[in-house]
Amino acid sequence: MKTNKLFLMLVLLIMNSFSIQAQNNEEEKLNLPGDNLNLYAVLNLFQESETLELFEKNLNAEDSKINNLDLNNDEKIDYIKVIDNVEGDTHFIVLQVAINDKENQDVAVFSVSKDENKQIQIQLIGDEELYGKDYIIEPKSEDATAQGSTPNPGYSTNTTNSDGKTVVVEKTVIVQVSAWPVVNYIYAPAYVRWNSPWYWGYYPSYWNPWRPYYWHHYYGYHSHWHSHYHGRYHSGRYYRTPLYRNNYYSRNRIYSTTVRSNRDIGKYNKTYSRPETRKDGSDEFTRTNKNSTRPTYPSTRNSGNINTPNRTNNNSTRPSTRPSTRPTTKPATRPATRPTTKPSTRPATKPATKPATRPATRPTTKPATRPATRPAVKNNSRTTKKTAF
Repeated sequence: MKTNKLFLMLVLLIMNSFSIQAQNNEEEKLNLPGDNLNLYAVLNLFQESETLELFEKNLNAEDSKINNLDLNNDEKIDYIKVIDNVEGDTHFIVLQVAINDKENQDVAVFSVSKDENKQIQIQLIGDEELYGKDYIIEPKSEDATAQGSTPNPGYSTNTTNSDGKTVVVEKTVIVQVSAWPVVNYIYAPAYVRWNSPWYWGYYPSYWNPWRPYYWHHYYGYHSHWHSHYHGRYHSGRYYRTPLYRNNYYSRNRIYSTTVRSNRDIGKYNKTYSRPETRKDGSDEFTRTNKNSTRPTYPSTRNSGNINTPNRTNNNSTRPSTRPSTRPTTKPATRPATRPTTKPSTRPATKPATKPATRPATRPTTKPATRPATRPAVKNNSRTTKKTAF
């Protein structure tokens, strides 16, 4: 009898565990397009990168398993470009997607600022079209820990339910932002502002879009890193840089009416339609990350020129009318230097004399038809008369 009761209690506990897990699973997604770009994973990649160019490369690498966005619903992953907007000692590093040849959509923005004491603060803010209002991720620091901040509802682990709120109970890791390689890179005196050269239909040769995963598969994969992510980052309660609202959000933020329309009519909801794929994502993690305690990326160190342009692959639905490369110099039909002399069709020197058809000198005498001298008298009769007087 006791054995049966114990067995029944065990079955109930297991069922309750699955029920709680399923409930937490539903609470952790935002039901917004941003669910398919885990900003905790993005911030972790940013911390591991040495330059913005390498950060962009690994963010869009299929092996990184970070980018799962398909905002234009063409069944292909969207390329995320990185654009740094610099205002004094503040960097607004924007992650942006080309929706079509006329529209772009900001996905998220890194706000990196240095105060008068040379202290650096960083936040990753999800765009409200994709994540809702005030979705802020930031590194855990001493002042943030003292404030008792709680994590965002998405992507949490080792949690307990307290008054209906999800609270992290694991040990906090203090993150020193100033030691990040990419932070030292953007504040170096020789830094040249990074502005991604790619645009709709014109992408780097290393990138070929793939078919996006269902959200549960994506979540099942990244759930194994939750302890790592939430040990280092948490949600922020306020914007640490006043310039975010006044300068970036009010003046420079870009959003797509296509994305807003797709979100409002529920076009992105199909990504949540395969909950059974969560196990597939978890199994994929197990196969590719054996004995790994932290995320690794294909290339976080500079391995030469990765800025090789190319069109998307031939199977892509994106337009291929743009040139495969941008010209590095002006067209070859233009002369490299200006001619040192005038065209050879012009005579080298002016003629020494006038044309030969014109007489060299004027005639010295008048035409021979005119008498050389005037006659002495006009007639003999008049002369005779004058002599008689």
